[in-house]
Amino acid sequence: MKNVNLNVEGMSCGHCVNSIEGALRTLGASGKVDLSGGTVAVAYDESKLTLDAIKEAIKEQGYDVV
Repeated sequence: MKNVNLNVEGMSCGHCVNSIEGALRTLGASGKVDLSGGTVAVAYDESKLTLDAIKEAIKEQGYDVV
């Protein structure tokens, strides 16, 4: 498993947490959103998923990965 912390802009509430963490679960990754820090800690299997796919899934939810 690979662990990465992503800086994500536009998160501000529980809905943000649910939509991002849910999108990551759908991909087969796990994520933990830190609203106050503006980060998402992601754990994923590099043999099954790319970092670009994870970033795209977050962007599709309406947030900016910086």
